[in-house]
Amino acid sequence: MPIHHGRNVKRFREMLGLKQEGLAYELGEEWTQKRVSLLEQKEVIEQELLDQIAQVLKVPAEAIKNFDEETAIYNIQHNYEGSNNQGAIIGHQVNFNPLDKLIEVMDENKKLYERLLESEKEKVALLREVLKGQH
Repeated sequence: MPIHHGRNVKRFREMLGLKQEGLAYELGEEWTQKRVSLLEQKEVIEQELLDQIAQVLKVPAEAIKNFDEETAIYNIQHNYEGSNNQGAIIGHQVNFNPLDKLIEVMDENKKLYERLLESEKEKVALLREVLKGQH
């Protein structure tokens, strides 16, 4: 069964606690929650877009392209017990501490939500000004 890029984007996005709206916001003005939803249904995502998404999610594009949940589960089940090698995941060497990476991503997520909140506050203030001007 071929690897489904869109489903992998969704998995990584959800693991990072990022909503579709948040990913859309980070990808740029032309993105919406609906467009992210449609993207997550695509089996194959073109490399340029995959690179952009990977940059936002702060994961390697190859991880999105090649992540296979069944293989990962198999490797975890068969390599975890008695293993002292935290870096071996799906036959690849990982050169970062997963916990440090998770904390870093959570901090980035917090900053993203703060920017989203600030953006919403600015919109509300602008709407109030517009409505005041109409009375």
